[in-house]
Parts: sequence; C-alpha cells; structure tokens
Amino acid sequence: MPDTTLHHSPLQQLGDELNAFMTRHPRLFVLSGAGISADSGIPDYRDHQGNWKRPPPVDHRDFVTQHSCRQRFWARSLVGWPLMARARPNTAHLGLVELERRQQIELLVTQNVDGLHQRAGSARVLDLHGRSDSVLCLGCQLRYSRAQVQQRLADDNPDFAKLQAPAAPDGDADLELDFSRFRLHDCDQCGGILKPDVVFFGDQVPKERVSTAMDALAQADAMLVVGSSLMVYSGFRFCRQAAALGKPIAAVNLGRTRADDLLSLKLEAPAGPLLQTCLGA
Repeated sequence: MPDTTLHHSPLQQLGDELNAFMTRHPRLFVLSGAGISADSGIPDYRDHQGNWKRPPPVDHRDFVTQHSCRQRFWARSLVGWPLMARARPNTAHLGLVELERRQQIELLVTQNVDGLHQRAGSARVLDLHGRSDSVLCLGCQLRYSRAQVQQRLADDNPDFAKLQAPAAPDGDADLELDFSRFRLHDCDQCGGILKPDVVFFGDQVPKERVSTAMDALAQADAMLVVGSSLMVYSGFRFCRQAAALGKPIAAVNLGRTRADDLLSLKLEAPAGPLLQTCLGA
C-alpha cells in the first residue's frame, strides 16, 4: 500500500513552528540585525559562532580625536558606499512588511543602518544605531545627505574615487593603503567634523531610542529576533528585558546567539525563505 503521509520539508516544518509562535503571540516586538541584509549583498560582521570575521569597526573615540582615523574611514567609505546605495530589500525585509500589514508588529527595531526596512515599506521602524545615508556635523548639528558628502569627497579625491575593493559591512571597503593624502570634507557652516549619523563602536545609543523601544517591548506579546547574533549589548539588552518581563523570545538566525539560553524558540534558517514560508508567500 502506498505511503500517503504528508511529508513537510525541513523549511516548512520550521515555518510551521514560527507560524504557531506568532499565532500564540500576535503582537511582536521585532529586533533585526545584519543577517537580514546579507541577501541584499551587504556583508555582516560575525560568523556562525558569533565571532568577528574581521577587525571590529571604527571606534567612536578614535574617529573624533584622530585625523588619520577619519581619513582612513572616509577613504574606505568612499569606495564602499556605492554598494550600500545600490542595495535593495530582500524577501526577509518584505516578510516583515507583510507582518506589519497584518498588524502583528508593535515595533520593528533594527540594528542595521542601511535603511532597507523603510525601502521595503515598513513604517513602524526604529533605527537603533542611526542611518548611514545621513551625515551629521558634530559641531553645529547641521545635517547633510550622504549622497552630497559622497560627491564632495569624490570631487576632492579623484584618485581614491577610482579605486575598487571588496565590500565590507555598513558601506566600508577592505582597502589598505596610504590614506595620508585623502582630503576630508568638513562642515560648510562651522568647519566641524562630519560623521555618519550612526552609533559607532564604543559610542552609546541615544537614551530616547532605548526608552521608545523598551516601551514598545512592554506592550508586545513576545519578541522576535531576525538575523542577529545579539553579541552587541545594544540589542541583547532587549532580550534580557523580555525575559525579565516573562515574554517569550523566538530567534531566526544562522548560528549561535548571545541569548540562546533565553530563547523559547530557535530557528536556524535563512530569514527570507523562512518568513516567506511561514507567511504562505
């Protein structure tokens, strides 16, 4: 007699588990990380064990105090930024748009600075670490578009603008050479230091962002982590708070997370295909 048992694929089984979690907990606090943008061509920082794949990103104190550090940062970013500018949302971003459309997202907090959630169509987004398409003067707080600064830097450094290098996370490039000839662009209004409006390594997330996120977490039924190892405390803190509040946590992530012992559900699968399977797309 033929076997008529319905066999689900491993991805379908994981999708069913995630769907059941979201059915039990229909209002989600979502935290996304670099893993969600990997399929958009933006490299991430860490391997499946949560270890650095490359040297840590630029340190805030070094950027502010060292002219040579700013030269290195902006030269590499001049070469690497076009990848960020061209990046487009992938199926994981679109899956979260659909969850928002179904009114299942209390707030989407992203650790990414690429703006891809907004490009995909998500509206309830908090950019925890800021946005790389905005540049801020540290002196007078005047804001510039990244496209404007990119053009100025390219005009002032034509030799650097012609270079090509492998892409690195967040608009950086794996480029090592003599940066001492690189001409920086300072603020037109006050001559102050220009810095992407993002939280650099070693800096603090603005308190009002953390407060807004914590308020949303308190209102949610559960927490969903998508594409984050949670190795950075700025994201991990929300898992600790969810656990303290007795709220279940599910994570969709390839590899280890810092919060593995706090999770109610761990799904090791690519975020895009899993979300699409779960949502019946």
